[in-house]
Amino acid sequence: MITHEVKKIIDAHGKALDNGKKAVLATVVALDGSSYRRPGVRMLLLEDGGMIGAVSGGCVEKEVYRQASSVFKTNMPKVMTYDGRYRLGCEGVLYILLEPFLPTPEVISSFWDAISKRKAFGINSYFQKEHGVNEGYGSVLCIGDTSMPFRKSYTIGKSLEMFHQELPPCFQLIIIGAEHDAVQMCAMASLLGWEVTVVVPPDEQKTQLDFPGVSHFVNSEPESFELKSDDQTAIVLMTHSYVKDLRFLMALREFQPAYFGLLGPARRREKLFNELLEKCPDTSLEFVESVYGPAGLELGAETPQEIALSVLSEIVAIINRKTPVSLREKSGTIHS
Repeated sequence: MITHEVKKIIDAHGKALDNGKKAVLATVVALDGSSYRRPGVRMLLLEDGGMIGAVSGGCVEKEVYRQASSVFKTNMPKVMTYDGRYRLGCEGVLYILLEPFLPTPEVISSFWDAISKRKAFGINSYFQKEHGVNEGYGSVLCIGDTSMPFRKSYTIGKSLEMFHQELPPCFQLIIIGAEHDAVQMCAMASLLGWEVTVVVPPDEQKTQLDFPGVSHFVNSEPESFELKSDDQTAIVLMTHSYVKDLRFLMALREFQPAYFGLLGPARRREKLFNELLEKCPDTSLEFVESVYGPAGLELGAETPQEIALSVLSEIVAIINRKTPVSLREKSGTIHS
């Protein structure tokens, strides 16, 4: 789910490069104790004071930028430590790698190619858990069997620790529908960093401009649109039309995304599935049983915004394999 943050960093770096600005990449590579965010979070620091992303809830960033001043001046990477036990509510020590961020055009091209083709990739960061400068510190982008450094001529130092992070394709949400709740769900999902595709039948007379945050807009009948899904895909069927929902169910019955949600009450769902099985007897029971309908968590949702929040919350719980529970009732740490 953190892949979208790397996308923002790469995009921001491109704009900074066009304006002749230096950039430093900050990566949390290790943690002793607890913290607001875990190892693998990153932020891009620009020499004009700009910051893209965050490595905490907002309390560490100023110190990170202050520590990065030496990296801007010398182009030498370093590790800084931040002890939150005395300054924050978190009882942990952060180890943050600060390195000049100078990826070559080939690295940038390979990154965007992996994103567009929905390929997983990795990032390896090399460091030591101590405050200090070391020219052997740095990170490399790993796509397939190829490793590409984040700065030209970087050579990995000897006897260093390695933080490896595997990053899946960006999570994508496919919304089928055009009513108010679909608009709100699209906007909210885009804030989560998801790539949102909205599918709307032509008779709805909607355009991409009607859906803030949409990544792809598909104007198509159920029988003719092409859909690519994987284990980083959620589909929510919410046309508010029984006939359209049935047609889309018939078209999608071979798909097995990470989550398939159907908006509407249980009685409507049962009627839809009965007719689906009657018209398409080859439909597998696995597909029928995999559909979350009614979609969403019990939050008492009534408004389009609340309904969108309810469904998105269920998707997050499902893809993270969690049973929703109030954190107040959870024993132990927040994160596993």
